[in-house]
Amino acid sequence: MAEKDDLPEPDRTEGAPHPRETVELYGQERAERAFLDALASGRVHHGWLLAGPRGVGKATLAYRIARAMISWQDDGLFGSGPPETLRMDPEDAVFRRIAAQGESRLRVLRRAANEKTGRLATVITVDEVRKVKEFLQLSVPDGGWRVIIVDAAEEMNTSAANAILKLLEEPPEKTLLLLVSHAPRRLLPTIRSRVRVLDCAELGPEDLARALAATGAEPPRDMAALSQLSGGSVGEALRLMAVDGLDLYARLVGLFSPSGLDRPSMIALAQSASGRDAEPRYDALLRLVQMLAARLARAGATGTPPAEAAKGEAALAGAVAATPGQARLWAEAASRAAASTSHMRSVNLDPAQVILDTLLDLDAVLRQARSAA
Repeated sequence: MAEKDDLPEPDRTEGAPHPRETVELYGQERAERAFLDALASGRVHHGWLLAGPRGVGKATLAYRIARAMISWQDDGLFGSGPPETLRMDPEDAVFRRIAAQGESRLRVLRRAANEKTGRLATVITVDEVRKVKEFLQLSVPDGGWRVIIVDAAEEMNTSAANAILKLLEEPPEKTLLLLVSHAPRRLLPTIRSRVRVLDCAELGPEDLARALAATGAEPPRDMAALSQLSGGSVGEALRLMAVDGLDLYARLVGLFSPSGLDRPSMIALAQSASGRDAEPRYDALLRLVQMLAARLARAGATGTPPAEAAKGEAALAGAVAATPGQARLWAEAASRAAASTSHMRSVNLDPAQVILDTLLDLDAVLRQARSAA
């Protein structure tokens, strides 16, 4: 049986503090301001959807909001108006209780971990929502706000989603519901219609560098490239940095030549992602292969070469992804790569062979693209 403290957390990024422990938030000033303005207006909506790409700070924003709302009453400041900032000193009692998962006025709804196996559930179940209902039946001594965070909201199964919908339709008094979502279109339309949206944007290079430094990581020199390849996500940036992802992408782009992909280099790259300890590198390389095809597709569709994330990428796009017809070939390749690698991994094929087969498909697409020029 796994110890409680050792159970995995679905909302934790390896190598970074958990959002409940994070002090600073970068790049989401507009979303913070929108919430504070709503608070200052005296019209606090009971349901909020924090939407945006994975790893840009949505959960961190949710905890900042939770701390502010709980502290607003906890500090006896109701009569003096709502908080003007969401930042809180980490030594504050509310901050410390939430970081220690000991705040009675906060409930977090997420995929549960099995205490016997240590494995995470694949969805958020209605049983987790029932725990929220029990939480709401408890009285609040000072009459303050209670906060519920759902992370990630699209992971709720149908029964759980319907139970949350009922809470949104009949909101309990002084209860704030914060739905964190990486894919808001997957939520029930009725849920989306009953919440206010806080859009959280991808982090630019400067904000991403500051966020990485806050985790204790040393940002690389080429932050512009890392920002592009990570989609402005701190979590993805950390994963790429752990496997030298910028070098991986440079090697991938370097495979392409006028006559096709360089076969010896292709084999060496595939083999570098094989082995017992190479799974993070394997995962990253699969994502980067799909990303390169998608970036080439976008270049052909827009007629604009991408800002280079690796030397030679713009020239490659100009040669094989300059027309809508070529864009279609690369878009199909990206879709095919995503589907085929998912299948090949499910049947536990050799990682090197999976990578090699995917690269051979890109080689065939390259030849087609040259013919279509």
